[in-house]
Amino acid sequence: MKSILLIGLGKFGRHIARELNKLDAQVMAVDHDEEKVNEVLPIVTNAQIGDSTNAAFLKSLGIKNYDVCIVTIGDNFQNSLETTSILKELGAQLVVSRATEDVQAKFLLRNGADEIIYPEKQLAKWVAIRYTSKHVFDYIELDSTHAIFEVSVPEDWQGKSIGQIDIRRRYNINILAVKDGNQINATVNPDTVLSESETMLVLGELKTLQKCFRI
Repeated sequence: MKSILLIGLGKFGRHIARELNKLDAQVMAVDHDEEKVNEVLPIVTNAQIGDSTNAAFLKSLGIKNYDVCIVTIGDNFQNSLETTSILKELGAQLVVSRATEDVQAKFLLRNGADEIIYPEKQLAKWVAIRYTSKHVFDYIELDSTHAIFEVSVPEDWQGKSIGQIDIRRRYNINILAVKDGNQINATVNPDTVLSESETMLVLGELKTLQKCFRI
């Protein structure tokens, strides 16, 4: 079970706290706003009111004991930057900081952040792809060149087996699973026959997927 320090309890921070609670993670939540701290108390292991730009306060939390420190401060970039820098100076193992634009990401990475999260940017990209294509139902970006899409079965693939279509050789795409409603078949093989009612989880290079499925 991982130990998480979550700093910043705005809307995004509270959403993360709820998801971490579902995973039974040990979470210390921090914010300068008492009301926000009290709101998350029922769903985190512990919570404290404090100024995350104060090195003495952060040091008192035992930064080295956390597997991950997540900085989700969204309303004050200077505070986010200072918090990120202090965490790294205090020996944080892994610092993940929130950015809303590329220039913020550059400064955060230079000042101690190990990884950057872009909630608005990532969601905007997901929405754009999801709702400009009728046959795309979900999208996960793995890196700058690879992704996983949930797509409907193309009409000329329906009623054929994966082996007949020869998807991997012809298109350089891997079918990870097939979904029919809420039922997922993750043991697909060359004999698996695709039907109109199903969707596929496909993995490949982003450009290849976009070309193959006309995304």
